[in-house]
Amino acid sequence: MISDQELARLAVRVGRHLLGTKRWAATAESCTGGWIAKALTDIAGSSQWFAEGFVTYSNEAKFRRLGVPRSVLKAEGAVSEAVARAMARGALLRSDAQVAVAVTGIAGPGGAVPGKPVGTVWLAWAVMSGRKIQVSTELKLFKGDRDAVRRKTVRTAMAGILSR
Repeated sequence: MISDQELARLAVRVGRHLLGTKRWAATAESCTGGWIAKALTDIAGSSQWFAEGFVTYSNEAKFRRLGVPRSVLKAEGAVSEAVARAMARGALLRSDAQVAVAVTGIAGPGGAVPGKPVGTVWLAWAVMSGRKIQVSTELKLFKGDRDAVRRKTVRTAMAGILSR
């Protein structure tokens, strides 16, 4: 089990990294419901490197707040690489951040569909590089209950910021 202390230590590392690189971060969250933003803003001084967070649980919110095309949501489903990419890109374009992380997944216990079991999570990181946005994605199939899936997602999301 990933502890709150482990997440806090990782958030401190993310904050130091962002401060050191003079970059701001934004989050776009679905299955984690704002947990990544909470972990980051639990760190004193986070106002120096955390821009904002978007909690877009519904498809309509993903469309309205982040600009995820309705056609992509319909064709691919909310839990998909294309939606994660669009969420990360949207968070970057709608904030003052240079780094954004997005997560969309099925934390359970219900919600599984054929090909997307409980624990399926798509993560995306968008980084502003000059005037270009570079987006990378990762698919995870986490094991465990709802809390475990969400904790693993938060950890993976923050760790991914460190490598970008």
